[in-house]
Amino acid sequence: MKQEITPQAQLQEAMKLSLSIEELLVSRNLRGMKTVQGMMLPGYCLRAAMMMQQCKGNVLIGTGFPVAGTFETDGPVGAISLYKAFEACGATPIMVCGDPLASAMESDYRIHKLPVGELSREERLQAADEILARYNPQLVISIERPGQAEDAGYYNMRGESITSNAASFDEIMQEAGCPSIAIGDGGNEIGMGNVRPALRSLDITPAVTRCSELVVADVSNWGGHALVALMGWLNGQDLLADFDNLEVLQYLSERGSVDGVTRDNTLTEDSLPAEDGVSMLLELRKLTGFA
Repeated sequence: MKQEITPQAQLQEAMKLSLSIEELLVSRNLRGMKTVQGMMLPGYCLRAAMMMQQCKGNVLIGTGFPVAGTFETDGPVGAISLYKAFEACGATPIMVCGDPLASAMESDYRIHKLPVGELSREERLQAADEILARYNPQLVISIERPGQAEDAGYYNMRGESITSNAASFDEIMQEAGCPSIAIGDGGNEIGMGNVRPALRSLDITPAVTRCSELVVADVSNWGGHALVALMGWLNGQDLLADFDNLEVLQYLSERGSVDGVTRDNTLTEDSLPAEDGVSMLLELRKLTGFA
């Protein structure tokens, strides 16, 4: 006679998987996220994936970090991974970003273009309210989007102001009235307001915008893949089976992307070769039992 698995046993299995993924995501500790993880409530990947699993309506995915007059590869790759997964699960994803990324992808994805530049608080709120009224999202996700600092400006990993080239997704996160997930890898991204005390030791200008659930990773793209893997595990679907990391990097490169660290137009993520992303995808599929 087959023994039934109790809900408690299922939860324990899910939590164990989440903890394994959370450790994997910060195992290199490239920009101090292993340290930040220490003040986070374990199981955050599972909680975020469960939010995603429950979403069957519109989901807004904010991404795009301005670098050297264009956009970096970290963020859009994970956003595309999330986008494809939501479509496969019956939800309707909309990418929300500023130019040049918005124009680069608008022929292939549902895109809502954000205004870029130094807008007033009132102008940013108006733009956010219009987007929220139009889409009425069930979930909002930010992946590798610059977050407002204490002075409401935006700063890159070098501490340089990028406010004039940034589009604001912060007000959408703040005003949405639905669950929100943020993925970051350095401390200057949306969502890092959840762990402000842990950012004091990092050599960055920290972001203060908060979210419902924060996911930290050595590379933000990998955090996006991890949530896709976990949502797939919850649904019994291998949502990463057909994701081609190199192909997506090539797609972005042809549209003007650069590596966020080197600022070169290469098929890399935060200076790491595409093969590292491929290995991460495989490891996530192994952990979730699909490879």
